[in-house]
Formats: sequence, C-alpha cells, structure tokens
Amino acid sequence: MAIKVLIVEDNPVARSFLCRVVRESFSDAIIITEAGDLETARRQVGAIDPDHVEPTADTFKLILVDLELPDGNGMELLTELVRYPATKIVTTLYSDDDHLFPALQCGADGYLLKEVRFEVLVEELQKIVRGQPPLSPAIARRLLSHFRQGPGGMGALAGLGEPALVSGAGFQSSRPLPLGRGAPLDHERLTPRESEVLTYLSKGFTIKEIANLMGIKWFTVNDHIKSIYKKLNVSSRAEAAVLASKHGLV
Repeated sequence: MAIKVLIVEDNPVARSFLCRVVRESFSDAIIITEAGDLETARRQVGAIDPDHVEPTADTFKLILVDLELPDGNGMELLTELVRYPATKIVTTLYSDDDHLFPALQCGADGYLLKEVRFEVLVEELQKIVRGQPPLSPAIARRLLSHFRQGPGGMGALAGLGEPALVSGAGFQSSRPLPLGRGAPLDHERLTPRESEVLTYLSKGFTIKEIANLMGIKWFTVNDHIKSIYKKLNVSSRAEAAVLASKHGLV
C-alpha cells in the first residue's frame, strides 16, 4: 500500500522541489497530494475530531508544512493537526528562534530549511526511518545552543533524539512526563503489536529494521512507537527500553 504524503506549499517551484525530495527519500510507493494554501490543506485532510483520530488507509503519514501561506500561517494547521497521526515537518526559509520554537511547540516533529541542498534534505527526511527527528544542520545547532544557554542546561535536551510529541496551545508540551514524576505505569494497555515493537526497540533495531522484521511499513512502526511513548509515559527509546526491562515487558 502506498504511503500518502501531503505537501503544503504556496510556491509552485518549491512545491515541485519538495515532491522530488520526498520521492527520493523513501523506497516505499508514495502518493503525494499538494496544497497551496491552508483552505486546500484542511480540505485534503478532511474533518478532524482532535480527540478521536485513528489511522486509516486514507490517513496522511507525512505532512510537510510551509509557515507563510496566502491565507494564514502554517502554525495554525500544525495546531489543528496536533493529534493527527502523521509525522509533521515544517519546511521553510526561516531559521530564527521566533519561527523555530513556536513551530515545534505547535506540533512539528521536524524542521527543515528549503534553502539547503537537495541531497541534504533527502538525508534529513530519511532520518525518520531511523527514528531521528528531521532537523536541518543549522536548526540542530541552534537547538543545541539554545538549550545549553537556557534554563536547565543540557538536561533540557532529553528526548531530542526521538521525534517530539508537542502541542501548541499556550506553548505547553504534550510530550509525556519523564519517568519518576508520578505518572502511572500503563503497560497493560500495550497491544501485541506495540509489545513486539518495544521488544525490537529495546534490542537496538532501527525503525526500518523493525518494519522489515514485522512485515509492515516504517510509518506504521513510527505510529506504534508514538503510542508506546504515550502509554509508558516516556519520551525516548532509552527510557522505553529501561522501563520495559525493569517491568519485564520484553
């Protein structure tokens, strides 16, 4: 089954460029839908119940969003799609903090600069398969610099090695609280598929390797991982592995 991708970009040249980047990045069959404005993007995604979004064959698995659109800001769409089961990546020309951090806080799982070379964008998108957040090198450096200088020091970087789960309302993160903050262990709710994915994660397999072992798409593995993190109240592969071992889940 082909993977559905939505590209929200008003510039036709940039949109065509991003289509080529997506097709080059993944070996799976890809169906790309293009939207030049917020209204079209919303129509393509369809009516969304933010509290009851379950993946289907028609669900977009990857959404690329430009920030500056003719009828609004891409952050509006990110906020609306915060619970939509897709990997959402900002593709923009802006590398400043005023755009970067609000975008991540609005639900972006990655942040890529369109001005970088074609092969660099391809490499950054492919990080999704390896379970890493797609970030342009300049953006990764800015994040490191920000958290090193800001409150909490390097401790604030916990979880950046995995795709972020964040929301935009009031700039509050929806990422599960780290272990040890009193949230209940909820491993009983893991499905058999999630337990299998967690076992492979604990053994160090990449998302692509897990997909091959289980005979499913890597986007499906990514969905399972996000669900595992939410249920186990963790924010990284390492935390999930430690908790799984401690409680005999694997």
